[in-house]
Amino acid sequence: MGIIDFILNVAGLLLWLNWRSLQFDPLAKRTPATLMGTLRPASPKKLRRWHLPVFIAGLLLLRALIYRWIGSMTNWAGQLDLGVVVLSFRSDSFLKILSFSVFSFGLALGILYLWLLLLSLLKGPEPFHRLVKIPLGRVDDWRWAVKFLLPFVVTAIGWWLASWFFVWLQILPKPVSMAHRIEESVVIGLGSYLVWKFPAVVILLLHLLNSYVYFGQQPVWNYVNATAQKILLPLKKIPLRIGRVDFAPVLAVAIIFFASELALRGLVWLYARRFF
Repeated sequence: MGIIDFILNVAGLLLWLNWRSLQFDPLAKRTPATLMGTLRPASPKKLRRWHLPVFIAGLLLLRALIYRWIGSMTNWAGQLDLGVVVLSFRSDSFLKILSFSVFSFGLALGILYLWLLLLSLLKGPEPFHRLVKIPLGRVDDWRWAVKFLLPFVVTAIGWWLASWFFVWLQILPKPVSMAHRIEESVVIGLGSYLVWKFPAVVILLLHLLNSYVYFGQQPVWNYVNATAQKILLPLKKIPLRIGRVDFAPVLAVAIIFFASELALRGLVWLYARRFF
């Protein structure tokens, strides 16, 4: 069921990205009457932007019904892994399993935008960076400090609001005080930065691969190499090259995994203690 949920989340994300990119489609805009004959779409019915959010909502509702049906026979419960805490949604309650369907997609969407935000901070070369700018919109043009603080602020506020609903569903225990609820939100907000390790490591590994295997002058490899160099800036003054072998990407990957694992353990401890 975890694999099915992942595949359906990917399908929902593709619909979301198509919805975000439709505004940049020249054929999706109004066309002068004199050009209607040459720019007329091949399909008889035109896809409108509002159709895609409806498709996403239908997908989330349909899979909740499927989860409810399968879960009632297999005693399956949906698991929402937030790193610091794992929430369990029982399938014998349609409201709970529908909430899992919605929040599971919301988590996948949040992770996608966190990755895009990291790529926006690294600001790779065009034209590949345009693929980051399209879903982010105006956020891509915001100041570096604002974009860096955005994951913490949005995630902390989102958890603070969602925690009321989770307590009402009896998925989370009720906090003993408002201060504890705020502290939980701070911990969850800090945990959002741990998601950045995945795109950072992928970029470094691709950069390492391209250092020894020539794939040609493709925009994607220019983008990978440029963004990797920005990630490696803190290690620039350390002599890590021996002959033709550069150990900087390998060391950077090791540091990222070690630091993220150490940070995760600390955040889990803080969340369990619920105080600083």
